[in-house]
Amino acid sequence: RELPEAFVEGLTGYRGMGPVRVGNQAQEHFQHDVYGNIVLGASQAFHDHRLLSRGGVAEFPHLEAVGEQAIRVYGTPDAGMWELRTRARVHTSSALMSWAACDRLAKVARSLGLPERAAYWHGHSSRMREEILAKSWCEERQAFAESFGGHELDASILLMTEVGLIDARDPRFISTVEAMEKTLCDGPYMRRYEAADDFGKPETAFNICTFWRIDALAKIGRKAEARQIFETMLAARNPLGLLSEDTHPVTGEMWGNFPQTYSMVGIINAAVRLSAPWDSCI
Repeated sequence: RELPEAFVEGLTGYRGMGPVRVGNQAQEHFQHDVYGNIVLGASQAFHDHRLLSRGGVAEFPHLEAVGEQAIRVYGTPDAGMWELRTRARVHTSSALMSWAACDRLAKVARSLGLPERAAYWHGHSSRMREEILAKSWCEERQAFAESFGGHELDASILLMTEVGLIDARDPRFISTVEAMEKTLCDGPYMRRYEAADDFGKPETAFNICTFWRIDALAKIGRKAEARQIFETMLAARNPLGLLSEDTHPVTGEMWGNFPQTYSMVGIINAAVRLSAPWDSCI
């Protein structure tokens, strides 16, 4: 239950990249995006007619309880999805997931024939959407920033279209993609964020971010470029077809956790996005 972090003196670390730590400071962090992620995953159980036992009116209040927590933490500082150690902010990605929780709960309520609950959740999602689009927009960068009132760029903003907050053809989203390509990309690869953390300036590309970029490019009409980047990522896999968490943009070395489910999900999603629709083959 307690994982206090400390340094191990006298150890240089892998390739001299110390310090070596024991424990994990992340035990102290708050990550407010988790509630939206829970709702995003669980809400499918109320819609998928292939399931032998779908979610219904009896189960819905349990999911609503998660949504209420998403409302409570909305707009409050946290460590964000990247578990940033040195700064707590109102991260756009965390607010985005609170919105997603409310949006999906409204849709579930409508499908269950609960108009009052649908109106309740739609009211919260509408309020959050307007605020997110207003407070995360950075006029100077012509992009949505990583936090409310912020200036720095973060690849997690690309999830805005994946969860449906904004249309990919919206000029603000297109200019955000273009700004990120200038700042976060090393050729086909994409880093998580531009700001230095307590490990220094990010150097390696975070693979899921590259796949988010592929998805965004395909949605805004740059499908040929998306395919080229996808081919690069396929070539970066090891002989077993697996990816790690990060790829070094110069050496091609794998970094971080291995194998990494996040990266492998990125391959699947990108393949689906770039494939011809099923009905095009009829």
